[in-house]
Amino acid sequence: MTNKLSVAVVGGGVGQGHIQAYRQLPDLYEVTAFCDIDDTKVKTVCDEYDIANSAHKIEELFDLDIDIDIVDICTPSNMHFAQALKTIDAGKNVVIEKPMASSLAEADELIEAGLNSSASVFPVFQYRFGNGIGRLRHLIEKGFAGTPAVVTAETHWFRGDDYYSAGPWRGQWASELGGTLTTHATHIHDLLVNILGPVESVFARADNRINGNETEDRAILSLAFQDGSLATSSVTLGSHQETSRLRFCFTDVTAESCQDPYNPGRDPWLFSHSNPIEQTRIDTVLADYQSTSEGFVGQFERIHAALCGGAEPPVAITDARASLELLTAAYWSIQTGEVVELPISDIHPFYRGWTNNMNKGFSNG
Repeated sequence: MTNKLSVAVVGGGVGQGHIQAYRQLPDLYEVTAFCDIDDTKVKTVCDEYDIANSAHKIEELFDLDIDIDIVDICTPSNMHFAQALKTIDAGKNVVIEKPMASSLAEADELIEAGLNSSASVFPVFQYRFGNGIGRLRHLIEKGFAGTPAVVTAETHWFRGDDYYSAGPWRGQWASELGGTLTTHATHIHDLLVNILGPVESVFARADNRINGNETEDRAILSLAFQDGSLATSSVTLGSHQETSRLRFCFTDVTAESCQDPYNPGRDPWLFSHSNPIEQTRIDTVLADYQSTSEGFVGQFERIHAALCGGAEPPVAITDARASLELLTAAYWSIQTGEVVELPISDIHPFYRGWTNNMNKGFSNG
């Protein structure tokens, strides 16, 4: 494998955002192929980004007369698992958008396939690589945050008819696998777990009151973590003023994110203490933080370091499984009205997926 990696991107929605990020790293990556079922999109994307090779099915990529180091999967949610397995079977590394599978059973199968292959799997969780959340991790690592107590998360976005008509697979349990919890709030929930550690229990309410699609478009989660901290998350697709926000209350600092709806992990964050002396100490520690590339670019830089420099993967496949486990618990809680304890075992009714059951409608909301 050369230091400049060849990438094939599959899917032209968020996939175009991935292509743009790879193009910001020209010494590390070259997008050499693009795959989509839509002929017009294939031509448009290949022309715009000067991509020489194209395909309409992922299997066709492996028949192209080019070397491909990474297949980047950005297709509708229900296609991720099967396409990732095919890519691993072909011996190619996988970059995969969320959710990486439609169930914990599929996630475990994907993990097993990766263990038995030379290929690596890199789930995409780009919010982790913002410098605001990075500063909070820096304070924690230096011992200046103290014990986490209470955290609030908000994902308040707007999605109307134009959004759903542009992607008919959206709003359907069979194809999107879920609504605002699966597609829109997953990244901010990943930040909670990234900072606080494993979730111990979940209580959730949700319904489809806003847009009337099959899947949920508003939800409330109450989370207890193994470290003793508590968190709430409110999610809606009915907010005309779009914002995302995190507020972490530690014993020695309160950290509040920016309100960028699609990148709350970036600067600026506010780090506060009521004692001026302690505030000065916090500010001094934060001044030592070294900013890094953010978002997709930040994650893709680190993926390159993992493949070519022996660094640890920036996001482990087990982290993506934890995200799926939280979703599984939340949907079971929505259906049953129960507080759900984690971990989810392989005999749990939703271990092999929740979509068929959720498609019967909301019983709690």
